[in-house]
Amino acid sequence: MARLADYFVLVAFGPHPRGTGEGQGQILQRFPEKDWEDNPFPQGIELFCQPSGWQLCPERNPPTFFVAVLTDINSERHYCACLTFWEPVEPAQAAAGTAGAAVRDEEAGEGGPVQPTPAAPGPPGQLFAPKTLVLVSRLDHAEVFRNSLGLLYTIHVEGLNVGLENVVGNLLTCIIPLAGGSQLDSVEDGVRTISLGAGDRQVIQTPLTDSLPVSRCSVALLFRQLGIANVLSLFCAALTEHKVLFLSRSYQRLSDACRGLLALLFPLRYSFTYVPILPAQLLEVLSTPTPFIIGVNAAFQAETQDLLDVIVADLDGGTVTVPECVHIPTLPEPLHSQTHSVLSMVLDPELELADLAFPPPTTSTSSLKMQDKELRAVFLRLFAQLLQGYRWCLHMVRIHPEPVIRFHKAAFLGQRGLVEDDFLMKVLEGMAFAGFVSERGVPYRATDLFDELVAHEVARMRADENHPQRVLRHVRELAEQLYKNENPYPAVAMHKVQRPGEASHLRRAPRPFPRLDEGVVQWIVDQATAKMQGAPPAVKAERRTTVPSGPPMTAILERSSGLHGNSARRLEVVRNCISYVFEGKMLEAKKLLPAVLRALKGRAARRCLAQELHLHVQQNRAVLDHQQFDFIVRTMNCCLQDCTSLDEHGIAAALLPLVTAFCRKLSPGVTQFAYSCVQEHVVWSTPQFWEAMFYGDVQTHIRALYLEPAEDRDPTQVGEEPPQDERSALDVASEQRRLWPTLSREKQQELVQKEESTVFSQAIHYANRMSYLLLPLDTSKSRLLRERAGLGDPESASNSLLTSSMAGSVAESYDTESGFEDAETCDVAGAVVRFINRFVDKVCTESGVTSDHLKGLHVMVPDIVQMHIETLEAVHRESRRLPPIQKPKLLRPRLLPGEECVLDGLRVYLLPDGREEGAGGSVGGPALLPAEGAVFLTTYRVIFTGMPTDPLVGEQVVVRSFPVAALTKEKRISVQTPVDQLLQDGLQLRSCTFQLLKMAFDEEVGSDSAELFRKQLHKLRYPPDVRGTFAFTLGSAHTPGRPPRATKDKGASLRTFSRNLVKNAKKTIARQHITRKKYHPPSWEHRGQPSPEDQEDAISVSEELEPSTLTPTSALKPSDRMTMSSLVERACCRDYQRLGLGTLSSSLSRAKSEPFRISPVNRMYAICRSYPGLLIVPQSVQDNALQRVSRCYRQNRFPVVCWRSGRSKAVLLRSGGLHGKGVVGLFKAQNAPSPGQSQADSSSLEQEKYLQAVVSSMPRYADASGRNTLSGFSSAHMGGHGKCGSVRASGRSGVLGGDVGSRLAGRDMLGPPQANGAPPDPGFLRPQRAALYIIGDKAQLKGVRPDPLQQWELVPIEVFEARQVKTSFKKLLKACVPGCPAAEPSPASFLRSLEDSEWLTQIHKLLQVSVLVVELLDSGSSVLVSLEDGWDITTQVVSLVQLLSDPFYRTLEGFRLLVEKEWLSFGHRFGHRGAHTLAGQSSGFTPVFLQFLDCVYQVHRQFPMEFEFSPFYLKFLGYHHVSRRFRTFLLDSDYERIELGLLYEEKGERRGPQACRSVWEYVDRLSKRTPVFYNYMYAPEDAEVLRPYSNVSNLKVWDFYTEETLAEGPPYDWELAQGPSEPPEEERLDGGAPQSRRRVVWPCYDSRPRAQPDALSRLLEELQRLETELGRPPERWKDTWDRVKATPRLEGRPDGRGTPSSLLVSSVPHHRRSLGVYLQEGPVGSTLSLSLDSDQSSGSTASGSRQAARRSTSTLYSQFQTAESENRSHEGTLYKKGAFMKPWKARWFVLDKTKHQLRYYDHRVDTECKGVIDLAEVEAVAPGTPTMGAPKTVDEKAFFDVKTTRRVYNFCAQDVPSAQQWVDQIQGCLSDA
Repeated sequence: MARLADYFVLVAFGPHPRGTGEGQGQILQRFPEKDWEDNPFPQGIELFCQPSGWQLCPERNPPTFFVAVLTDINSERHYCACLTFWEPVEPAQAAAGTAGAAVRDEEAGEGGPVQPTPAAPGPPGQLFAPKTLVLVSRLDHAEVFRNSLGLLYTIHVEGLNVGLENVVGNLLTCIIPLAGGSQLDSVEDGVRTISLGAGDRQVIQTPLTDSLPVSRCSVALLFRQLGIANVLSLFCAALTEHKVLFLSRSYQRLSDACRGLLALLFPLRYSFTYVPILPAQLLEVLSTPTPFIIGVNAAFQAETQDLLDVIVADLDGGTVTVPECVHIPTLPEPLHSQTHSVLSMVLDPELELADLAFPPPTTSTSSLKMQDKELRAVFLRLFAQLLQGYRWCLHMVRIHPEPVIRFHKAAFLGQRGLVEDDFLMKVLEGMAFAGFVSERGVPYRATDLFDELVAHEVARMRADENHPQRVLRHVRELAEQLYKNENPYPAVAMHKVQRPGEASHLRRAPRPFPRLDEGVVQWIVDQATAKMQGAPPAVKAERRTTVPSGPPMTAILERSSGLHGNSARRLEVVRNCISYVFEGKMLEAKKLLPAVLRALKGRAARRCLAQELHLHVQQNRAVLDHQQFDFIVRTMNCCLQDCTSLDEHGIAAALLPLVTAFCRKLSPGVTQFAYSCVQEHVVWSTPQFWEAMFYGDVQTHIRALYLEPAEDRDPTQVGEEPPQDERSALDVASEQRRLWPTLSREKQQELVQKEESTVFSQAIHYANRMSYLLLPLDTSKSRLLRERAGLGDPESASNSLLTSSMAGSVAESYDTESGFEDAETCDVAGAVVRFINRFVDKVCTESGVTSDHLKGLHVMVPDIVQMHIETLEAVHRESRRLPPIQKPKLLRPRLLPGEECVLDGLRVYLLPDGREEGAGGSVGGPALLPAEGAVFLTTYRVIFTGMPTDPLVGEQVVVRSFPVAALTKEKRISVQTPVDQLLQDGLQLRSCTFQLLKMAFDEEVGSDSAELFRKQLHKLRYPPDVRGTFAFTLGSAHTPGRPPRATKDKGASLRTFSRNLVKNAKKTIARQHITRKKYHPPSWEHRGQPSPEDQEDAISVSEELEPSTLTPTSALKPSDRMTMSSLVERACCRDYQRLGLGTLSSSLSRAKSEPFRISPVNRMYAICRSYPGLLIVPQSVQDNALQRVSRCYRQNRFPVVCWRSGRSKAVLLRSGGLHGKGVVGLFKAQNAPSPGQSQADSSSLEQEKYLQAVVSSMPRYADASGRNTLSGFSSAHMGGHGKCGSVRASGRSGVLGGDVGSRLAGRDMLGPPQANGAPPDPGFLRPQRAALYIIGDKAQLKGVRPDPLQQWELVPIEVFEARQVKTSFKKLLKACVPGCPAAEPSPASFLRSLEDSEWLTQIHKLLQVSVLVVELLDSGSSVLVSLEDGWDITTQVVSLVQLLSDPFYRTLEGFRLLVEKEWLSFGHRFGHRGAHTLAGQSSGFTPVFLQFLDCVYQVHRQFPMEFEFSPFYLKFLGYHHVSRRFRTFLLDSDYERIELGLLYEEKGERRGPQACRSVWEYVDRLSKRTPVFYNYMYAPEDAEVLRPYSNVSNLKVWDFYTEETLAEGPPYDWELAQGPSEPPEEERLDGGAPQSRRRVVWPCYDSRPRAQPDALSRLLEELQRLETELGRPPERWKDTWDRVKATPRLEGRPDGRGTPSSLLVSSVPHHRRSLGVYLQEGPVGSTLSLSLDSDQSSGSTASGSRQAARRSTSTLYSQFQTAESENRSHEGTLYKKGAFMKPWKARWFVLDKTKHQLRYYDHRVDTECKGVIDLAEVEAVAPGTPTMGAPKTVDEKAFFDVKTTRRVYNFCAQDVPSAQQWVDQIQGCLSDA
């Protein structure tokens, strides 16, 4: 029972002490005057009576009523009901401000003088003062208070004959029950009718359940004012502890709104500041930092504007304003949307019917009170759904003497599937929920509606989710219960209370409110108190029960976990894998491991794993062998790696007992437990995890204390739900609480002690456990370990791997204030001790452990930690001795002789890049990648060796490597390791040999090792000097002591050379000479015989240089002659002599008749450093003039002759581009000219003279008769000598400018261009042809004057620059070797990226220009190629032109000569373009030479029979020109090679087997051993000029860019690529035949040419093998091949009925043998075309020469004559000796005079001709001698020999006469011919 009202107070207006205009409240009277003991009088009531301040009013306002709420220091709420009315004040009073003192207590009776009550407010100037009647109560019965205070006011105003003192006394002594209903025996007890003694009656209905809030209509009003969304956001804000402020002009509305919001929060209680009506004087409370719910009058809205973090709800305007900085988390879906829709159904029931065609006539709308309860019911359901199953997460830590309960928040969130949910997380962390747990967690207490709902109705709510009507029905049922709780007996009679009359406040009151008699009131109160003390207590005991737990929780929303939805099959795989491990079937387990690791992404599989592992633990211990141990640790780490710090799903909790159970013996007495290998997970360093674990274990043990032994179960099985029939810890606790009062004092004491010691023992146990998991295995290093949250699985590396623990991060997070971040002085043990001590303090204090025990624990913890450290030291020591067993053995790569390892293998995973072949992909084949292995860095290469991670692929070794020098890009990446899916650091290396290494470093590779690898790689890739490259360091042992190189900026000198020359040429020359004098090459005597490839670079510079040597007229000194002799031996000179471009016998005895001469003017490299020492210049030009000519050209590269056509005698010249005008201006400025001709003009004059000299040196143009112009050639004549190709493309942007094209084409290009880009007709060039065409860059040729005599003509073309080549190549690299797999791999995407690169377009342009030049040269015009600096595109074009025009360059020797001459001697900047040194790093790699090789490949593809070398040779050069293995392609020019002393080094000194330094020497050596560089289809035509098609559609991507061999890496280092070509025969186990030699050849793994060599290579190999078996020294393959090739020519079959004779030796000249066959009938010119070409007008073909025609006549006849019409002049049987090592055989011979041949058959009637001897080739017929194996019976004179140009045939007739007859016949035929 409780008092209805505690205090009655009368408060009136009083003056402000400081005399301000405002007044203040004064308490006139309060009853009782003494405070109640149980409830002191609240302070500050006068502020709350007038929240807006005490002020006088000019009008008499109507009385107001509201209820304010005050909260005292004990969080008790006091409800202050205030009724305010206004009374007039005396004018003097108002002036003096003493309103309170003048109140007189007139005792006049009823008959006293009553002043008339005016209707007006009163006389002018009359003021009214407020006066307030206040009731203070702890009960919230607002209606009763309103009625009671109203009654007092009515008695006063209406002057009723009732004593106010009696009414007040009765009010203060009224006692009512706290809660009624079911707890009370009768209606009378539940419903209290009171009367205050003024003829009134009031009914007070107490709520049935005290815990349910009473809301009346407040919730419904709140929704009406603000709407659904706003109320929901206020609800979430209050729950998540935000500040909420209500604004309204009505105080009653404010208190209602606050009451409504609190009612919605049930069953949580709001525990922060709650002030429904805040007085104006206390507005600063709003800036408090704590959350609150406060109401403020809307008049003060301005004062609330600057609050930044307060959510403002304006009740009058219906808005809720949320500041920007505040984020209110919303309810989790689907609860938010469900709640929203149910609320709208409740508030607007007509919404459902709005669309009906026939709506029901009337709809019953709920009353406001009922609607209020329905809205509350919706929120009650919401909480039941949110908190469903919360009791399963309560930990019963203590039962006696008082229950101590903890809530396992992480488990609750995890099982509800709301780990990520912001809202629930905040609610669970809030104070309201803490209060909820302590209040409702108690197992034995009174229950209410919420307990029932959450325990029994959840299933119904889930079932009803999608049925709105059923949901509504449930809501209404709940609303009924809530309504009944507030109004248990609605039938009881209603109130009867007097009220004042209408407008009573306007009547003049008879008098002011009287002063009450304190004595009377006090006496009434005392009487009542005495009566109460005498009566027995009416309070009945609470009806307490065990609170039902309800069903176990389910996820709030069944989220399908997508990929990892754990099917039963997955769990089966996990179980099988674990059982295999424990059965020791490790291979089986390994096969399942990838599947298990994938499955462990799902929760169910992780739980399943923990349960399976529990089954294998006996007596808390399971000893494993090393492999099992590693396996178990690996799966545990995989389980833990996704655990967050809170372990929501209990995985870490389930594994915690296991990590101390599984162990392995390292050595006698040393055991390693699993915990030392799973420490690196963030969960172990989280105090909340340990607390939850501790409380869970304590609960298990406490429960076991009270269970009967039969019921007890193994306390170690944490994490499993107890079976339903067993009692949970809460049930046990409930039972114990019920029995507690009945136990004796001793028994109670004993139970308390038992519980306390249980908690204490668990604390010790946990101190041990924590030290296990927090102390790192290697405690010797006092180090802080980096926190690797969620990066589990450190143990998968190997047994010897040291895993770090979380001690570091623990220390970091908990001890930063003590300066613990200092990694040097930190102390792991200290950190762990502090962490454990904090934990122990917290849990022991909460669990009520005695202080003595706590002190004991603090003493124990350091000892526990120290003891564990000592154990760990032994474990650490032994574990380091273990051999690594998990990881595959590192496979060491094979190295070249002289190649050294710089960095030993770093464990990495090679990941698949965008190429599909290695990864299986759509191409099929095995998934060789990802592979696990190691990356090695050597002085020459970066090499990966390893094995596929996929165990199903098998034991294949995967090798991928590239030369360090080829590295073009290196970038750091972060990737997932293929096996464990951990995020690791990685590195992506891309090389210009089209290899990509995409690697993820293993966990055991530290970041410092990875960084060291990068630094070393960079150092090797860009050595500071070219001497640091592999080609130099390789042979460094053989280099004699050489003086250090002059410190002279070579690059700069090359760049500034032209400027220096301009300033003072002679000084420059002298200075360079002095610098170079330091290098003294070894003298000729000691050099031995130089090999031909080295003659290229032998130039002696030992003689003195005088100015006179620049003039060619002076005689050469002896030393000069020696220099000349060495220069003459050079490769270029040999080629010049072959071409007839002049000899260099002596400068005086030079033959003047020759048009060109070899000039030694540049032998000191004074004129042009990038040119060779000897140059071909016109005979008529003097050496001293060359210096002046050179100034006109870039880099001083003046035009020199590099090739001459043997037929048309036209020459090909090359030079750098012409200097721009700026440089010419420079000449003018620097050399002040004398009056007359300027020097610039003289330079250009020199240039013109020089060109004139070139023109006049050409014999065909020496006379101006013009008979040699192209008009003289017939088209047939042209066609006979060349293969048709393209000059002008039909597609793509043409290289030729329009004007040039039309000029060259004469009249509008005779006829349209052909398909495939072939020229329209060879006669397209105009009849009047220039003697010299200068092909130059469009931009450069603008200022050049055309030749007036039209002897030379400019052909401006657009060329691409080196940087465009570089950009294009980068794109090509990315297209051919993409870094990552395409989103949708398709051939189209590759082709698209290939097209974007524009690489093939550039190839097309090069071929197009080259074919144009070939046409011009072939027609007899000379051509000067003068592009860019003369060393990039110029070199490409000039080399291609020579290759297409001269068959010599299509041989192995010729191609080498071409590269040496045009690329090396003429100074292509290999060093610069390949970025070989640190200086070139910024410029990057520009593949000019590679582009040239690609062009050669395209030509090779179109004319496969014209090249002696194979496509592999081109790839070999493409690989090694960047590899820096050989010195050939290292420097930029001959000058630099001499400057380094490189050329002489290569001359002699080859003592013993030494690594090749020249690529040519290597090719020669290799060619002798194997035909790898040889093209078997080589069958050249005489004087063949090739004209390839150049359209992009005719080009093909070079397979050098796309192919790779993962079995052995790139095949271009032949020593390394020669593994066994086929697997050795299996051992014959049963002594039978060997097993099949068949093997699988995988496209990207095996080298196909080696696995399946072509037929000829296979036969040659077989021959060598057989020779070796016979014990003979094997013959060189080339000799064998030459013999084999010669044989079919002699024994070719003439008649075409059989298979045609060998394709290789076909002597038919044909137009384009790669595409078709053309047959000729002799030299007439008519042709029979059997073209397979798409080209319709392929041009006529004529015979090349008389000899070719003669040779082919016999063959041609055979094509058209049948066997029947054969002409047989003589026939008979002859014995013929077979070829080498063959026996004699009898054959039927036929002599055919018509066809001029001798044929033979097997027998007379045989129609198949077995061989033919062309009589045209027979030189003599002579008598022979019998050889071994000849017929024995025949006379010696019957033998005769026929000698041909190819070989000697031995014959034997049956007798002497027939032999004589045969000889006569054959000789007769010969004489006829």
